[in-house]
Amino acid sequence: MTKEKESTTVKQYKTTLAGRDLIIETGKLAQQASGAVTVRYGDTVVLATVVVGEEPREGVDFFPLLVDYEERLYAAGKISSSRFIKREGRPSERAVLTCRLIDRSLRPLFPHNFRNDIQVIITVLSVDKENDPDLVSVIAASSALILSPAPFEGPVAAGCLGLIDGKFIFNPSHDELLSSHLDLTVSFTDDKPIMIETAAKEVPEGKIIEGIKLIQKELKGVLELQKKLPRGEAAEFAQSDEIHQKIEKYLGKKLADAVEEADKLKREAKIADFEKMVMENFEGDYKQVELKEAFSQLVEREVRRAILERSLRPDGRKLDEIREISIEVGLLPRTHGSALFTRGQTQALTIATLGSPGEEQVIETMEEEGTKRFMHHYNFPPFSTGEVQPLRGASRREIGHGALAEKALLAVIPTREEFPYTIRLVSEILSSNGSTSMAATCGASLALMDAGVPIIAPVAGISIGLMTADEKNPKKDYKLLTDIQGIEDFAGDMDFKIAGTPNGVTAIQMDVKIQGLDLEILEEAMKRAKQAREAILQKMQKIIASPRSQLSPWAPRIKTVKIDPEKIALLIGPGGKTINKLIAECGGREITSIDIEEDGTVLVSSTDAKMGEKAAKWIENFTREVEVGEIFQGEVTSILKDRHTGKEIGALVKILPNREGMVHISQLADHRVANVSEVVQPGKIIPVKVIAVDKERDRISLSLKAAQEEKRE
Repeated sequence: MTKEKESTTVKQYKTTLAGRDLIIETGKLAQQASGAVTVRYGDTVVLATVVVGEEPREGVDFFPLLVDYEERLYAAGKISSSRFIKREGRPSERAVLTCRLIDRSLRPLFPHNFRNDIQVIITVLSVDKENDPDLVSVIAASSALILSPAPFEGPVAAGCLGLIDGKFIFNPSHDELLSSHLDLTVSFTDDKPIMIETAAKEVPEGKIIEGIKLIQKELKGVLELQKKLPRGEAAEFAQSDEIHQKIEKYLGKKLADAVEEADKLKREAKIADFEKMVMENFEGDYKQVELKEAFSQLVEREVRRAILERSLRPDGRKLDEIREISIEVGLLPRTHGSALFTRGQTQALTIATLGSPGEEQVIETMEEEGTKRFMHHYNFPPFSTGEVQPLRGASRREIGHGALAEKALLAVIPTREEFPYTIRLVSEILSSNGSTSMAATCGASLALMDAGVPIIAPVAGISIGLMTADEKNPKKDYKLLTDIQGIEDFAGDMDFKIAGTPNGVTAIQMDVKIQGLDLEILEEAMKRAKQAREAILQKMQKIIASPRSQLSPWAPRIKTVKIDPEKIALLIGPGGKTINKLIAECGGREITSIDIEEDGTVLVSSTDAKMGEKAAKWIENFTREVEVGEIFQGEVTSILKDRHTGKEIGALVKILPNREGMVHISQLADHRVANVSEVVQPGKIIPVKVIAVDKERDRISLSLKAAQEEKRE
């Protein structure tokens, strides 16, 4: 039976961060958790709880850490706009990305062989829209882990940096980030960055390094504050190396030879054969999961040993060598743009789709509301690694990789004014052997150009890996690896993805397995990545040097019409009757869509050029003012009679979709006309000239006689 946890005293720990108080409070909320804190920064408040399993989980060969980030609409004083569902549903994309950010900041600070379940839950209780709960959550999670019995080697803290008008801004607000050239988020231990997430608008590497150092300086007070928290008594766990020694002795040098097989499939087959031998030979001596884990760690050791001692990579490449690259564009006949990017055994097929402005994604989260016109989605099917798995919804990994490539490309996407389309990219990973997110980034850049999207510059990305001899002192002996493949990622200490244009960096994502990275190594990795990026961009530009001048014939064409904002209601009509009728007459919503903005901009999107032209012309005519002297081809709609005498006095003529004018009997001909019907009848098309416009009474006077005279002249 679990022993009741004794009541604890409420305590507060306070420091200043960027001129604002940051307060960690313990002992008040969630007292049955293994560790719990609330952290307040401004009016943003998050609750972090940690529960540590009492026993190792049976049958697992990985560290079972689970991080959940719970957005609550009440934190921002909101109720869901859905008419049917008012409680929070599945996590938003923003929440998933925040989970990953927190997880990546914490995971390297645990022993690799710890097998007790740990669940970290972050619940956002209040958000002020100035102080980012994501960063507060990293601090809160770290603090709660320190209080718990988890063998956590923190503390860790995160900070964000913006760059506006050449000046750094620490922890910028959401509004400030909209105009910033840099969104740099870094998690730090005492003296080393442990996680980096960056979106940038072609910012030089040197400027980013400068920003990382500034964040480190700002976070020192928060890290010192966490050290004042009482540490929980760490759970004990076995760390015997006996099993490794026995397996290593049994296999001898055979495993090293298998690891050095250049072909991935052959290498994996050989390693699988040796694993089977180990399982059979030591059956009964150890549990299967222990044998699998020990064998996996030995494979990892052999890869590391070959690279560190002989600079020998599994596929025989030099340390700074990129795998062979092949590129194709325009593969698919009916899509708006497509590209196939292959680097070694990693292959990404990216498809671009252009849509109308009305197809923008609607965003409603705890922190933001609005729309999104550029999207990149990433799919990682099991066949890409030769596996069998059920297909479910997008995983956290898929969402994270899709967002990274989206971030890398966002800096080069044209503005809505320059290119009013909604843009969706989908990267299908067809084969995976290292750094699929960067292959997706390259493929997406190529697909955009194939679709004719006028991007500012092409974007490419690469991943840099790291092998260290001593993870406590990485600088002592290390090797950087350009373009890591799967086995090097698995065995290595870092996955440092950097994307950018020829002019600078647009995105970074750095994950490490060691307890932080020395800045000197980080700078060297960025230089290595820049060299590789430039080489990949040259290969891309040989295939397609710039965006195509013409859109695909299957892409919609968008025509822009400007109208008087006061006439928007007239164009829409009661209950949308007028605009819906127009859409129906122009092929229906599958062919034509019309988006109206508050400033009177009307965007007509149609996959049928004639229908789009028809709709645009109709809107122009429907909303424009009639001027004296204009000549129209109008349809006679009715004959007007004097209501007292019954004598015909003129005709009504429709000159625009919503405007009629009167031709008086005296304006029908250059001679006297006895009856209007002698000259015109309903349904007849006649030329008419505008001879007067009475705006106050909304009347238009027309002349058939004047139109005919002008034609004769």
